[in-house]
Amino acid sequence: MSAVNITNVAVLDNPSAFLNPFQFEISYECLVPLKDDLEWKLIYVGSAEDETYDQLLESVLVGPVNVGNYRFVFEADPPDPSKIRDEDIIGVTVLLLTCSYVGQEFIRVGYYVNNDYDDEQLREEPPQKVLIGRVQRNILADKPRVTKFPINFHPGNNEQGEQPASLPETTNGTSEDKGNEGLPHSVDEPSS
Repeated sequence: MSAVNITNVAVLDNPSAFLNPFQFEISYECLVPLKDDLEWKLIYVGSAEDETYDQLLESVLVGPVNVGNYRFVFEADPPDPSKIRDEDIIGVTVLLLTCSYVGQEFIRVGYYVNNDYDDEQLREEPPQKVLIGRVQRNILADKPRVTKFPINFHPGNNEQGEQPASLPETTNGTSEDKGNEGLPHSVDEPSS
């Protein structure tokens, strides 16, 4: 069982202009006191074929964390369009929200993002050079892909017989998952 559970992620200011900051209201619960910080990251996938185009948009440390419920707004600058190939700006990409503890990632929430022009004529007849000021992003907030990784939340306490599981648990955040309402409403452990 995880020491930290994300209970809600609300995507704010969506849809929005491509150059506007990203904003997520994150709610989570901590079930045991954690002496070290949680590290939250937001990563923009710049190309499906080449991860060198991925951009770390923001990384924040929160903690130490006591037992209880927490909520904060995670804001990040938009990706730098000069670091994305023109052919990859318009279309569908992925945004990854991750959380780690002591360098161990324990949850990843992935969202599809559709970037397109804000004008019908530009969509039908796109210019050769991308007009970034006219690009709008739309995060598919109601269908996140949630992946949980088992980690040791108390690495100094190597309890006998404690072995990490080899495969992460993944849900697609839809109500079709048994026992999972999905984000942005909640993240529950999937039923076996």
